Amino acid sequence: MLLDLQVKVGPQYYRYHKGAIDLVPQLLDEYKAQNILIVHGTISWKKAKPFLKFLDLPDRTFYFHEYTGECSYYGMELIQKIVEEKDIDFIIGVGGGKLSDLVGFAGHCTNVPFGLIPTLVSNCAPWTPLSVMYEENGASTGGTEHFKRQAAFLITDPYLTIDSPVRYFVAGLADTIAKWYESESILAQEKLQSETFPQLAGYVAKVCNDAIVRDSKKAIEDMKQGNVSDEFVRLSEIVIAVAGLCGGLGDKYARNAAAHAMHDGMAKLIEDSHRFLHGEKVAYGILYQMALEKHWSTIDSLMPFYKDLNLPLSLHQMGLYPKDEKVIDELVAFIDSKQKVHLIPTEVNVTTLKQALYELEEYMKKYED
Repeated sequence: MLLDLQVKVGPQYYRYHKGAIDLVPQLLDEYKAQNILIVHGTISWKKAKPFLKFLDLPDRTFYFHEYTGECSYYGMELIQKIVEEKDIDFIIGVGGGKLSDLVGFAGHCTNVPFGLIPTLVSNCAPWTPLSVMYEENGASTGGTEHFKRQAAFLITDPYLTIDSPVRYFVAGLADTIAKWYESESILAQEKLQSETFPQLAGYVAKVCNDAIVRDSKKAIEDMKQGNVSDEFVRLSEIVIAVAGLCGGLGDKYARNAAAHAMHDGMAKLIEDSHRFLHGEKVAYGILYQMALEKHWSTIDSLMPFYKDLNLPLSLHQMGLYPKDEKVIDELVAFIDSKQKVHLIPTEVNVTTLKQALYELEEYMKKYED
């Protein structure tokens, strides 16, 4: 029996369909919200405003805050100051993954309920009760803030999300299949076979992976054409919502492992990696974890999918391979410091982590031509 498992399933209310955002006033009634802070971005805000009919409601007061573009402690303090000065009783985040993380963390720190309206499909940040923290210059702090509360609602509209950069959607698909490849061997261990919630998490991860591998090409093409097809809706829902169930049900046993640790290390130690999206770095991280586990045939089977989506194959291909070996030593030391990496049922230490990186870079040469 697991005594350390924390099950945090997801937002209290979820909708994703045409016109779903029109339901927000009912949720605000539920919380008797009167002074509402809208935290938003820039370009996404312009696209979202036509969907936010609730802003015209006469019986509530809305305040607006354009965030800095990063989920940072500084950004949280700015929100906290507004909450205190304006007596805010509800926060709504309108934007992408970093904004969702920031609003969730701000809700935790201020003890104010919050709702999220994602404007793009890039990760499961709107679903999960954790925030990946960055510096204002885009560098990862290497830390993640976990909290018990989750969003009061997660509501958005596929006719809004489809009008966002395709690259973010592709990165979101890669980030989502990582749920399966990071957790498969962990959840297959005998000690977890009788644990219901982790096994449910594994099933969810498999459903996500299978649907993405099957439907991603069509969903991406439909998005390019502005066609809100069943495939686009299904996969975008998987990215922003269903994928979050993996960590919600399985906690640390199904949240992330070496693939995300590699992302965090790159974001912290390789400055030029900031030009790559979260999911793109995680895509490389998946290959890295497979190399660590010596699952070379799995890497081979992933190549058609990676080629179709034009995902990164190696640090060399990305132009990020460190010239100074000290950076590699720092990178693997950082990965080794992450507790969840040591849940993988293989030998994990700085030596094996470094060897996996070298072996992967060499192995991928045959796919980079």
